[in-house]
Amino acid sequence: MPAYEYQCESCAGRFERRQKMSDPEVESCPKCGGRVKRLISGGAGVISKGGDGYSAAPSTCGMGGGCCSPEMDCGGDACGCGN
Repeated sequence: MPAYEYQCESCAGRFERRQKMSDPEVESCPKCGGRVKRLISGGAGVISKGGDGYSAAPSTCGMGGGCCSPEMDCGGDACGCGN
């Protein structure tokens, strides 16, 4: 279920609501009862395809970095881990 962020036009308060996509938009602020508008957010992040499917974050490099995928050689600078 996605989380939507809203901002009140009266008090400028912000809040989030977890709603189904089919649910109607929230119309009033829980603090002051003023009119709200739904904000556009950047999303949940990047999803990359690994060797065994999709993952939300790259695997941790054995060299101490957190940037290498299972297919990359972490011994060089190609993935930014260094030696």
